[in-house]
Amino acid sequence: MTDNRDEIILSWEELLDLAHGFLTAHGLSEPQARALAGVLCRSERDGGRSHGLQRLPGTLETMAHPTFNKHADPTVEELTPAIIHVDADYGFSTLAAERGLPLLVANARRLGIAILAINNGFHSTALWPIVEDIAVQGLAGLSMNPTHDWVAPAGGTGGALGTNPIAFAWPRPGHPPYVFDFATSAAARADIALYRQEGRQIPSGWGLDREGQPSTDPAAVLAGAMLPFGGHKGSALATMIELLAGPFIADRTSRQSAQFDQQAKAAPCHGELILAFNPTLIGAALGKEGESQDAAEDLFARIEQQGARLPGSRRYAIREQSNARGIPIRRALHEKIISMMPDARPG
Repeated sequence: MTDNRDEIILSWEELLDLAHGFLTAHGLSEPQARALAGVLCRSERDGGRSHGLQRLPGTLETMAHPTFNKHADPTVEELTPAIIHVDADYGFSTLAAERGLPLLVANARRLGIAILAINNGFHSTALWPIVEDIAVQGLAGLSMNPTHDWVAPAGGTGGALGTNPIAFAWPRPGHPPYVFDFATSAAARADIALYRQEGRQIPSGWGLDREGQPSTDPAAVLAGAMLPFGGHKGSALATMIELLAGPFIADRTSRQSAQFDQQAKAAPCHGELILAFNPTLIGAALGKEGESQDAAEDLFARIEQQGARLPGSRRYAIREQSNARGIPIRRALHEKIISMMPDARPG
């Protein structure tokens, strides 16, 4: 570990030990802590601060929810060869996704497509790690989930939809996967919270205050309603995610998730829909597997030749730097995490 005035530089092992140690010190089971710490640390390593260790303190509020199960033991069930179900057992959803992934990949590789439906999971992490894990195995991955009803529909004045993130990954032989992950709100709620924490105003168009009026005050927007990106288009996409990752898999909508929270300020408890596709199965059956791969790579090349950035490329560049130089953590966040350990003593 090295440090300067504003940052602490940790190795991957030190970062993982910090997150895992924090979670287990507060009573989370080892399998749950290992899975959640891994995803949080991957986000921190790759520059996703809003979905990294910043989320550790909030896990205490989630674990204090009356329904949260610190010793959750997710169970995997194959409903049909194409549909896999995992009950997260009211723990964090990361372990449920991890346990369902092997069967999802195996069945998608054989059938061409498979669905993983996760129920009853508290979710507070990025979606891209799971779809990237699917893509490195030669499959395309798609994931989505509702959250809480923090987002006003286009033209509305109050919360009705969730931030409803969606992530997609496409495998690229010889290259890192093509990956995107974004909320259907104009900004992720964690990003707005980061603006508030840093004392900055948010851009216009991100949200409304309690009276339904546009605001650039992050605290006012967090107390009021966020806005979807792209107006009616983002609103429609968010509605699709509500339906597919809610009623379609027999789980909560964002409104129902907020009601389930009972003002505990926990991470949303809901379902998550993960799909895996075999992008070579049809091409191979038709004798065009190589042509399909070439067409995909031609598309990516034409984007980059114009000077445009492929989603995920920044993440990979930061990952390479982190692997070589260590992972920078804001000193204030590091000190806060240490101070919240059960055995912390005043300095």
